[in-house]
Amino acid sequence: MAIFSTDNINIEGIQIPKDAFVVIVKTEWNAPTIKALEEGVLEVLNKKNISYKTIEVPGAFEIPFAVKSFWDHHLENRPSAFIALGCVLRGDTPHFDYVCKAVTDGILHLNLTLPIPTIFGVLTVDTQEQINERIGGKHGHKGKEAALTAIKMIALNQSFINH
Repeated sequence: MAIFSTDNINIEGIQIPKDAFVVIVKTEWNAPTIKALEEGVLEVLNKKNISYKTIEVPGAFEIPFAVKSFWDHHLENRPSAFIALGCVLRGDTPHFDYVCKAVTDGILHLNLTLPIPTIFGVLTVDTQEQINERIGGKHGHKGKEAALTAIKMIALNQSFINH
């Protein structure tokens, strides 16, 4: 199985607008994990000198609302992309399944209705070990991956506008 690593990915050749701006929507829930994801996002965005704003919501379920609401209320300084950061950890009830489906469907809907991408940086895991594997462990760093995906999607979206 190939492991995705952000360390050997060169993003220097990717052309994005000079005024690229990303809004990070992160959850309060599972704060240490979200902090690690956010640090990865910011490391990559800072390398490309991309400006950003962070919004915090209570949980993953609220992410789609925050993205749509920000888009609707900020008509002047609109972002080039959104990055959704969250972590849904399986418990003893079906709540996990409902929240995972809702946030996934919500982000899909945003990607189909907004003219900019919303990047899915929400971990849906069973254990703390799986979290650790995804914030710098054997499965890479999902925060860095989310930022790289945002950069690539901003460039792709810009290429459609320019041609």
